[in-house]
Amino acid sequence: MNPLLADVINVLKLKRLGADRFEGDSRPGAAMRRVFGGLVLGQALSAAYQTIENRPVHSLHAYFLKGGDPDHPIVYEVDRSRDGGSFSNRRVVALQHGEQIFHLSASFHAPEAAIDRHVPMPEVAPPEEVPTFAEMVAEMKRTAPDRPTPFLDHTRPFELRPAYMPDPETASQDVLQQPHMKIWLKTLEEIPDDPVLHHTLLAYASDYYLLGAAGLDTRFQVDLGKLQLASIDHAMWFHRPVRADEWILYVLDSPSASSSTGLAFGKMFSRDGRLVASTAQEGLIRRRP
Repeated sequence: MNPLLADVINVLKLKRLGADRFEGDSRPGAAMRRVFGGLVLGQALSAAYQTIENRPVHSLHAYFLKGGDPDHPIVYEVDRSRDGGSFSNRRVVALQHGEQIFHLSASFHAPEAAIDRHVPMPEVAPPEEVPTFAEMVAEMKRTAPDRPTPFLDHTRPFELRPAYMPDPETASQDVLQQPHMKIWLKTLEEIPDDPVLHHTLLAYASDYYLLGAAGLDTRFQVDLGKLQLASIDHAMWFHRPVRADEWILYVLDSPSASSSTGLAFGKMFSRDGRLVASTAQEGLIRRRP
């Protein structure tokens, strides 16, 4: 297996410290010396799952309270808030140095037969016909060499291919007033048939580019080194069975930005057009002095 993907899968598997207490590795991604928000999301969901039987997650809501320390493990404490006839709820608190850095509430529900409907997937080119993220970043630098680069090409455990991304050279003010992106993603290789693993990896990947969409207009105007970007809260709903190692179209848009914060929503579609998950996030977007 690809070493980067294997590494992420390993850090999503937590060490049990007690009945409802777990420890996770906080090592940073390859590109930056900080704890990636998606890692904390995935580990917290993994901790909650270890106290659940036979009920898949259907929603989670989380707050990022402070930046994590990449040089120390994260401890996750799970509160078994409720186990009802149809739903189970768990609250997870993440701690470092004795302080809360993050907390999450997750709800689990066994599937039931009912009405099944969803919005259609937008029409986009298939992933094989669109550039890789690295190629897109290189093209942005070529067409607009004197303007800030809105994205960096990080090494990740997911393959990412932008099906739609505004061009910083030609994007109109109307486009920037309603920022949106469409990105194909999947793990770099096939992974085992473990629904919990697929859910935790999808939670990990759900943190990709929500804040990017919310701050897209600012990114086109200011060098990334002059911006302070941080996730504040994050929500996710799992609608249908999903595999993280098959192509998923992540459709992102941002309806509002104000008071140094930006709001973004995401829809995840399987390649055959099913809406498999939805996301929402508000984040800090602040110009450094």
